[in-house]
Amino acid sequence: MRLIILLFFALLSINLNAQHFQALDKYKTPNEFENIHVEKITEDSLQSCFMIWVKQGVKEHYHADHSENIIVLEGEAMMSLGDDLFMIKEGDHVNIPKGTRHSVTQILSDTPLKVLSIQSPRFDGSDRIFVEKH
Repeated sequence: MRLIILLFFALLSINLNAQHFQALDKYKTPNEFENIHVEKITEDSLQSCFMIWVKQGVKEHYHADHSENIIVLEGEAMMSLGDDLFMIKEGDHVNIPKGTRHSVTQILSDTPLKVLSIQSPRFDGSDRIFVEKH
């Protein structure tokens, strides 16, 4: 009996630390949402991974303690990153170091922008600091 209990806890700990596979094409554009829709894919203490859809835009903000990487899966939009302004489109990767102002404006497409966003360390939403325009 003791062996069965030890085996159970050993398998449980392996499963809790297991790697995660997710087919990204399973994440379909939601039928209804106002501007931004976010679905968490995975997280641990070192990172958070989200699927994000944007219809109109994301206001300028920065993360004091987080780096963010986005990969554009669908759509296109204008992005500001620090003092730079450029178009992003399907297949693009953007690295956003912590403390860097960034925003997204949907200007050309009827298709919502769909991005995979990976933030490190774990992101709970409290480290999104909006930039006040004067």
